[in-house]
Amino acid sequence: MSAQPQLVSPLQLLERRPDMGAKALARVLGNYLRALREAAGVSPAQAGERIRGHASKISRMETAHVSLKLRDVDDLLALYGVAEQERAEIAFLVQRSAKPEWWQPYGEVVPDWLQGLIGLERDAHVIRTYETQFVPGLLQTPSYAQAVVRSGHRLASPEEVERRVELRLERQRRMAEPGAPVLWALIDEGVLHRPVGGPAVMREQLEYLLMVLRQPGVRLQIASWSASAAATPGSAVTYLRFAQGFLPDVVYLEHMTSAMYLDRLEELDKYRAALDELSALAATPVESRVLLEEALKRYK
Repeated sequence: MSAQPQLVSPLQLLERRPDMGAKALARVLGNYLRALREAAGVSPAQAGERIRGHASKISRMETAHVSLKLRDVDDLLALYGVAEQERAEIAFLVQRSAKPEWWQPYGEVVPDWLQGLIGLERDAHVIRTYETQFVPGLLQTPSYAQAVVRSGHRLASPEEVERRVELRLERQRRMAEPGAPVLWALIDEGVLHRPVGGPAVMREQLEYLLMVLRQPGVRLQIASWSASAAATPGSAVTYLRFAQGFLPDVVYLEHMTSAMYLDRLEELDKYRAALDELSALAATPVESRVLLEEALKRYK
Protein backbone atom coordinates (compact mmCIF):
# COMPACT_ATOMS: atom_id res chain seq x y z
CA MET A 1 0.00 0.00 0.00
CA SER A 2 1.19 3.54 -0.67
CA ALA A 3 1.60 5.86 2.26
CA GLN A 4 0.17 9.30 2.85
CA PRO A 5 2.77 12.04 2.51
CA GLN A 6 4.31 13.24 5.76
CA LEU A 7 2.81 16.45 7.07
CA VAL A 8 4.96 19.40 6.05
CA SER A 9 3.88 22.99 6.48
CA PRO A 10 2.73 24.70 3.27
CA LEU A 11 5.36 27.40 3.76
CA GLN A 12 8.15 24.80 3.84
CA LEU A 13 6.83 23.23 0.64
CA LEU A 14 6.67 26.62 -1.04
CA GLU A 15 10.30 27.22 -0.09
CA ARG A 16 11.19 23.94 -1.81
CA ARG A 17 9.01 24.68 -4.83
CA PRO A 18 8.84 28.49 -5.21
CA ASP A 19 7.28 28.04 -8.65
CA MET A 20 4.39 25.98 -7.27
CA GLY A 21 1.13 26.62 -9.13
CA ALA A 22 -1.94 28.03 -7.42
CA LYS A 23 -3.92 24.80 -7.85
CA ALA A 24 -1.19 22.71 -6.26
CA LEU A 25 -0.86 25.21 -3.43
CA ALA A 26 -4.62 25.06 -2.82
CA ARG A 27 -4.40 21.27 -2.52
CA VAL A 28 -1.43 21.57 -0.17
CA LEU A 29 -3.39 23.98 2.01
CA GLY A 30 -6.44 21.72 1.94
CA ASN A 31 -4.41 18.71 3.05
CA TYR A 32 -2.83 20.77 5.81
CA LEU A 33 -6.19 22.03 7.05
CA ARG A 34 -7.46 18.45 7.20
CA ALA A 35 -4.38 17.33 9.14
CA LEU A 36 -4.78 20.21 11.60
CA ARG A 37 -8.48 19.44 12.08
CA GLU A 38 -7.86 15.75 12.71
CA ALA A 39 -4.98 16.53 15.10
CA ALA A 40 -7.30 18.85 17.04
CA GLY A 41 -9.98 16.16 17.24
CA VAL A 42 -12.54 18.31 15.44
CA SER A 43 -15.18 16.64 13.25
CA PRO A 44 -16.12 18.03 9.81
CA ALA A 45 -19.55 18.92 11.20
CA GLN A 46 -18.03 20.89 14.09
CA ALA A 47 -15.67 22.67 11.73
CA GLY A 48 -18.56 23.46 9.41
CA GLU A 49 -20.54 25.05 12.23
CA ARG A 50 -17.59 27.31 13.03
CA ILE A 51 -17.64 28.82 9.53
CA ARG A 52 -21.43 28.90 9.26
CA GLY A 53 -21.53 25.96 6.87
CA HIS A 54 -21.85 22.21 6.72
CA ALA A 55 -19.47 19.25 6.82
CA SER A 56 -19.64 19.07 3.03
CA LYS A 57 -18.11 22.55 2.77
CA ILE A 58 -15.18 21.44 4.92
CA SER A 59 -14.68 18.44 2.65
CA ARG A 60 -14.65 20.67 -0.45
CA MET A 61 -12.16 23.04 1.18
CA GLU A 62 -9.85 20.21 2.20
CA THR A 63 -9.89 18.70 -1.28
CA ALA A 64 -9.49 22.06 -3.06
CA HIS A 65 -12.86 21.81 -4.78
CA VAL A 66 -13.74 25.34 -3.66
CA SER A 67 -11.60 28.44 -3.31
CA LEU A 68 -10.35 29.14 0.20
CA LYS A 69 -11.63 32.32 1.87
CA LEU A 70 -9.43 34.11 4.37
CA ARG A 71 -12.19 34.54 6.94
CA ASP A 72 -13.15 30.86 6.86
CA VAL A 73 -9.55 29.66 7.07
CA ASP A 74 -8.73 32.02 9.95
CA ASP A 75 -11.80 30.88 11.88
CA LEU A 76 -10.83 27.24 11.39
CA LEU A 77 -7.23 27.83 12.42
CA ALA A 78 -8.43 29.51 15.61
CA LEU A 79 -10.68 26.52 16.29
CA TYR A 80 -7.74 24.16 15.75
CA GLY A 81 -5.57 26.10 18.20
CA VAL A 82 -3.03 27.34 15.65
CA ALA A 83 -0.69 30.12 16.87
CA GLU A 84 -1.02 33.64 15.50
CA GLN A 85 2.28 33.61 13.60
CA GLU A 86 1.41 30.45 11.68
CA ARG A 87 -2.08 31.77 11.02
CA ALA A 88 -0.53 34.86 9.40
CA GLU A 89 1.74 32.67 7.25
CA ILE A 90 -1.19 30.54 6.10
CA ALA A 91 -3.26 33.67 5.36
CA PHE A 92 -0.48 34.80 3.00
CA LEU A 93 -0.55 31.43 1.26
CA VAL A 94 -4.35 31.48 0.95
CA GLN A 95 -4.07 34.81 -0.87
CA ARG A 96 -1.36 33.40 -3.12
CA SER A 97 -3.49 30.33 -3.95
CA ALA A 98 -6.19 32.67 -5.29
CA LYS A 99 -3.88 34.26 -7.87
CA PRO A 100 -4.79 33.69 -11.52
CA GLU A 101 -3.24 30.64 -13.17
CA TRP A 102 -1.27 30.94 -16.42
CA TRP A 103 -4.03 29.22 -18.38
CA GLN A 104 -6.85 31.54 -17.31
CA PRO A 105 -6.64 33.66 -20.49
CA TYR A 106 -7.86 30.45 -22.18
CA GLY A 107 -10.77 30.23 -19.74
CA GLU A 108 -13.40 30.11 -22.48
CA VAL A 109 -12.06 26.74 -23.65
CA VAL A 110 -11.13 25.27 -20.25
CA PRO A 111 -14.13 23.62 -18.57
CA ASP A 112 -14.19 23.46 -14.76
CA TRP A 113 -13.45 19.74 -14.74
CA LEU A 114 -10.22 20.20 -16.73
CA GLN A 115 -8.81 23.01 -14.61
CA GLY A 116 -7.54 20.65 -11.92
CA LEU A 117 -5.44 18.63 -14.37
CA ILE A 118 -3.91 21.67 -16.04
CA GLY A 119 -3.26 23.29 -12.69
CA LEU A 120 -1.51 20.24 -11.24
CA GLU A 121 0.39 18.60 -14.11
CA ARG A 122 3.36 21.00 -14.06
CA ASP A 123 3.89 20.36 -10.31
CA ALA A 124 3.89 16.56 -10.63
CA HIS A 125 7.08 14.51 -10.31
CA VAL A 126 5.99 11.91 -12.90
CA ILE A 127 2.99 11.88 -15.22
CA ARG A 128 1.93 8.40 -16.32
CA THR A 129 -0.65 8.24 -19.06
CA TYR A 130 -2.35 5.44 -20.98
CA GLU A 131 -4.26 6.34 -24.15
CA THR A 132 -6.51 4.04 -26.17
CA GLN A 133 -7.89 6.39 -28.85
CA PHE A 134 -5.36 9.12 -29.56
CA VAL A 135 -1.75 10.09 -29.00
CA PRO A 136 -1.54 11.71 -25.54
CA GLY A 137 -2.23 15.44 -25.68
CA LEU A 138 1.21 16.31 -24.31
CA LEU A 139 2.80 14.50 -27.30
CA GLN A 140 0.55 15.68 -30.13
CA THR A 141 1.80 17.68 -33.10
CA PRO A 142 -0.15 20.87 -33.94
CA SER A 143 -1.84 19.27 -36.98
CA TYR A 144 -2.75 16.10 -35.08
CA ALA A 145 -4.05 18.17 -32.14
CA GLN A 146 -6.20 20.21 -34.49
CA ALA A 147 -7.72 17.04 -35.99
CA VAL A 148 -8.43 15.62 -32.52
CA VAL A 149 -10.04 18.86 -31.32
CA ARG A 150 -12.21 19.06 -34.42
CA SER A 151 -13.42 15.48 -33.95
CA GLY A 152 -14.42 16.17 -30.34
CA HIS A 153 -15.89 19.65 -30.94
CA ARG A 154 -17.61 19.38 -34.28
CA LEU A 155 -19.76 22.49 -33.73
CA ALA A 156 -16.87 24.68 -32.60
CA SER A 157 -15.83 27.68 -34.66
CA PRO A 158 -12.38 27.73 -36.29
CA GLU A 159 -11.36 30.33 -33.70
CA GLU A 160 -12.36 28.06 -30.81
CA VAL A 161 -10.54 25.11 -32.34
CA GLU A 162 -7.42 27.24 -32.70
CA ARG A 163 -7.61 28.39 -29.07
CA ARG A 164 -7.91 24.80 -27.85
CA VAL A 165 -4.89 23.80 -29.91
CA GLU A 166 -2.91 26.79 -28.64
CA LEU A 167 -3.68 25.78 -25.05
CA ARG A 168 -2.52 22.21 -25.70
CA LEU A 169 0.72 23.40 -27.26
CA GLU A 170 1.36 25.78 -24.37
CA ARG A 171 0.92 22.89 -21.92
CA GLN A 172 3.51 20.98 -23.95
CA ARG A 173 5.92 23.91 -23.87
CA ARG A 174 5.72 24.09 -20.09
CA MET A 175 6.49 20.37 -19.88
CA ALA A 176 9.81 21.09 -21.60
CA GLU A 177 10.96 23.62 -18.98
CA PRO A 178 13.63 22.77 -16.38
CA GLY A 179 12.16 20.90 -13.42
CA ALA A 180 9.16 19.65 -15.41
CA PRO A 181 7.84 16.16 -14.62
CA VAL A 182 8.92 13.02 -16.41
CA LEU A 183 6.26 11.89 -18.89
CA TRP A 184 5.72 8.12 -19.06
CA ALA A 185 3.30 7.45 -21.90
CA LEU A 186 1.69 4.13 -22.80
CA ILE A 187 -0.07 4.23 -26.17
CA ASP A 188 -2.35 1.44 -27.35
CA GLU A 189 -1.21 -0.04 -30.65
CA GLY A 190 -4.59 0.73 -32.18
CA VAL A 191 -3.78 4.43 -32.02
CA LEU A 192 -1.06 3.88 -34.66
CA HIS A 193 -3.65 2.43 -37.06
CA ARG A 194 -6.24 5.20 -36.58
CA PRO A 195 -5.63 7.73 -39.42
CA VAL A 196 -6.46 10.88 -37.47
CA GLY A 197 -6.31 13.85 -39.83
CA GLY A 198 -5.25 11.73 -42.79
CA PRO A 199 -1.93 10.18 -43.95
CA ALA A 200 0.13 13.38 -43.95
CA VAL A 201 -0.91 14.29 -40.40
CA MET A 202 -0.25 10.76 -39.16
CA ARG A 203 3.13 10.64 -40.86
CA GLU A 204 4.19 13.85 -39.15
CA GLN A 205 2.84 12.61 -35.79
CA LEU A 206 4.62 9.26 -35.93
CA GLU A 207 7.88 10.92 -36.96
CA TYR A 208 7.52 13.19 -33.94
CA LEU A 209 6.98 10.19 -31.63
CA LEU A 210 10.15 8.62 -33.03
CA MET A 211 12.01 11.79 -32.13
CA VAL A 212 10.41 11.84 -28.67
CA LEU A 213 11.87 8.41 -27.97
CA ARG A 214 15.30 10.05 -27.81
CA GLN A 215 14.30 12.68 -25.25
CA PRO A 216 15.51 12.04 -21.67
CA GLY A 217 12.36 13.39 -20.00
CA VAL A 218 9.99 11.05 -21.84
CA ARG A 219 9.48 7.29 -21.65
CA LEU A 220 7.28 6.04 -24.46
CA GLN A 221 5.92 2.51 -24.83
CA ILE A 222 3.49 1.02 -27.32
CA ALA A 223 1.04 -1.39 -25.72
CA SER A 224 0.48 -4.12 -28.32
CA TRP A 225 -2.97 -5.59 -28.82
CA SER A 226 -1.93 -8.69 -26.90
CA ALA A 227 -0.54 -6.61 -24.03
CA SER A 228 -3.64 -4.42 -23.72
CA ALA A 229 -5.84 -7.52 -23.92
CA ALA A 230 -3.96 -9.10 -21.01
CA ALA A 231 -3.75 -6.04 -18.76
CA THR A 232 -5.48 -2.69 -18.96
CA PRO A 233 -6.86 -0.02 -16.60
CA GLY A 234 -10.07 -0.29 -18.65
CA SER A 235 -9.91 3.15 -20.25
CA ALA A 236 -7.60 6.09 -20.81
CA VAL A 237 -6.03 7.25 -17.56
CA THR A 238 -3.61 9.91 -16.37
CA TYR A 239 -1.76 9.24 -13.12
CA LEU A 240 -0.06 12.24 -11.50
CA ARG A 241 2.68 11.20 -9.09
CA PHE A 242 4.06 13.86 -6.75
CA ALA A 243 7.30 13.97 -4.81
CA GLN A 244 7.24 12.44 -1.33
CA GLY A 245 5.85 14.87 1.23
CA PHE A 246 4.39 17.19 -1.42
CA LEU A 247 0.91 15.99 -2.39
CA PRO A 248 -1.00 12.71 -2.56
CA ASP A 249 -1.03 11.15 -6.03
CA VAL A 250 -4.03 11.80 -8.27
CA VAL A 251 -5.72 9.70 -10.95
CA TYR A 252 -7.53 11.66 -13.67
CA LEU A 253 -10.25 9.97 -15.74
CA GLU A 254 -11.76 12.05 -18.53
CA HIS A 255 -15.19 11.61 -20.08
CA MET A 256 -16.80 13.52 -22.92
CA THR A 257 -18.30 16.26 -20.76
CA SER A 258 -16.78 15.66 -17.33
CA ALA A 259 -13.87 14.12 -15.46
CA MET A 260 -13.14 12.28 -12.21
CA TYR A 261 -10.23 12.86 -9.83
CA LEU A 262 -9.37 9.93 -7.57
CA ASP A 263 -6.98 10.19 -4.61
CA ARG A 264 -8.08 7.48 -2.17
CA LEU A 265 -5.22 5.11 -1.40
CA GLU A 266 -7.05 1.96 -2.46
CA GLU A 267 -8.01 3.53 -5.80
CA LEU A 268 -4.49 4.80 -6.44
CA ASP A 269 -3.00 1.40 -5.66
CA LYS A 270 -5.28 -0.33 -8.17
CA TYR A 271 -4.55 2.08 -11.00
CA ARG A 272 -0.82 2.10 -10.32
CA ALA A 273 -0.77 -1.71 -10.28
CA ALA A 274 -2.69 -1.82 -13.58
CA LEU A 275 -0.27 0.63 -15.20
CA ASP A 276 2.72 -1.29 -13.82
CA GLU A 277 1.42 -4.57 -15.25
CA LEU A 278 0.60 -3.05 -18.62
CA SER A 279 3.99 -1.34 -18.90
CA ALA A 280 5.71 -4.65 -18.06
CA LEU A 281 3.84 -6.34 -20.92
CA ALA A 282 4.11 -3.46 -23.39
CA ALA A 283 6.92 -3.06 -25.89
CA THR A 284 10.14 -1.62 -24.52
CA PRO A 285 11.19 1.79 -25.86
CA VAL A 286 13.49 0.00 -28.36
CA GLU A 287 10.70 -2.36 -29.46
CA SER A 288 8.30 0.59 -29.58
CA ARG A 289 10.59 2.28 -32.09
CA VAL A 290 10.22 -0.74 -34.39
CA LEU A 291 6.41 -0.64 -34.06
CA LEU A 292 6.37 3.09 -34.83
CA GLU A 293 8.61 2.64 -37.87
CA GLU A 294 6.39 -0.16 -39.17
CA ALA A 295 3.29 2.02 -38.67
CA LEU A 296 4.98 4.94 -40.44
CA LYS A 297 5.40 2.83 -43.60
CA ARG A 298 1.61 2.63 -43.93
CA TYR A 299 1.36 6.42 -44.28
CA LYS A 300 4.14 6.97 -46.84
